[in-house]
Amino acid sequence: MKEYRYNGPVMEFDRCIANSWEASTFAVSEAKARSNLVYRFKKATNRLPNTKITLPGKLTLVQ
Repeated sequence: MKEYRYNGPVMEFDRCIANSWEASTFAVSEAKARSNLVYRFKKATNRLPNTKITLPGKLTLVQ
């Protein structure tokens, strides 16, 4: 597994709700890492599971 780090904006239904959110996760692919981070953000901010959250910034692979 690889460690991925995200530092950037968070969008809810195409509206920016956080200018700079930072988190990291371990995953087998970038797509799975993005999914893990979206799930973590929803849990941390008490959002419903069907809320559309997107992370438009880049994920960086930690070496």
